[in-house]
Amino acid sequence: MSVDHDWSELPPELLYTIINKLINLCDYLHFRAVCSNWRFSTPSTPKNLPCQLPWLMLPKNRSNRRGFFNIIDNKLHFLNLPEASNPRRRCGSSHGWLIIVDESPSIFMINPLTKVTFNLPPVTEFPNVVNFDFYSVGREYTVRSLNGEVYARNLKEMRDSFIRKAVISNSPSRDPNFIAMVILNETGDLAYCKNGESSWRFIDDARFYAEDVIYFEGLFYAVHKTGAIAVSDVSGDSPSVSFIETPRKIGGDMQYLVKTNDELLLVTRFLELDIDAAYHQLDVVYKTVEFRVFRLDLEGPRWENVNSLDEKMLFLGENSSLALLASDFPGCEGNRIYFTDDYCEANYDGVNGNHDLGYYNLEDGSIEALSCYPRNSHSMLRWPPPIWFTPNPY
Repeated sequence: MSVDHDWSELPPELLYTIINKLINLCDYLHFRAVCSNWRFSTPSTPKNLPCQLPWLMLPKNRSNRRGFFNIIDNKLHFLNLPEASNPRRRCGSSHGWLIIVDESPSIFMINPLTKVTFNLPPVTEFPNVVNFDFYSVGREYTVRSLNGEVYARNLKEMRDSFIRKAVISNSPSRDPNFIAMVILNETGDLAYCKNGESSWRFIDDARFYAEDVIYFEGLFYAVHKTGAIAVSDVSGDSPSVSFIETPRKIGGDMQYLVKTNDELLLVTRFLELDIDAAYHQLDVVYKTVEFRVFRLDLEGPRWENVNSLDEKMLFLGENSSLALLASDFPGCEGNRIYFTDDYCEANYDGVNGNHDLGYYNLEDGSIEALSCYPRNSHSMLRWPPPIWFTPNPY
């Protein structure tokens, strides 16, 4: 004899046990959508979920809706996000937050899922920005170079090229004392601010060309093009810096730092120029042809070659570099490097050429396109390039 069960009447303690075993945000949302009892018995905002698989935030269209591509189910999710529309540019993605710079001096962070925002000090509050006059059309900003020379930049130039990349130490919803760190594009300077501060500060002892920066075990690590590391502690009243000097690495066009478990990886990206025939004209474009991965051995110190990432997946680009295990996400495969176009010399409005993104298989060196953005796509949606965004509902 069959017995019908009313699943909506499961006791709250059992529902609580179930939701604490869910690791995927979509599964959690589907769970709460089953019935009103399940919805009322569970928090609207999950706080126990691990880091989620990144979505690829696609270029804007003519509306305020932004498409986010999920690589597991090959589906697009759309969010209304006027905060990331023209004339703004996002200059980073970290812990589920986008860092956005406006043509005006403002810089702010937004969580696209919750729409919560935090203001950061504006562009005018960098030490090398000596003047801002909105009415000096085409020469609104006055900037001082490292050698003391003063030059002018317009609104669009500062929006697109002043900040190369921005990361934060932690999600503001988890740590209200978060710290923001940026790489300045023309000089490679590192500048930082703590939440609530009104200005940016340079890390004077680390004023070299920083290729990438991440937050790792309470410190900021920045990598030089040659593989040397500057380790900055900015928790106190003034920053302290130490250096990890490794044998010089020659070759490669871009460097990334990735934290995985208790290790630090260096990923070197190789580009080459190509000819692209699009719209009845020939364009010179760049494309990624190879990645090489190294592990930091502090006893050397030296970078050791890594031939396989095993179950690890790396996500690189304008986002804060991220490593995840493929086994935590059914349908994903390890030993892959997912990358987006963040070559700073060309990612500006109006530049012709293909966006350089896809995934690299470290086992055989092959590169595959993502279904949402074929590698030889001639889409007019060119700027800003796609960026990895980690969904964070909290």
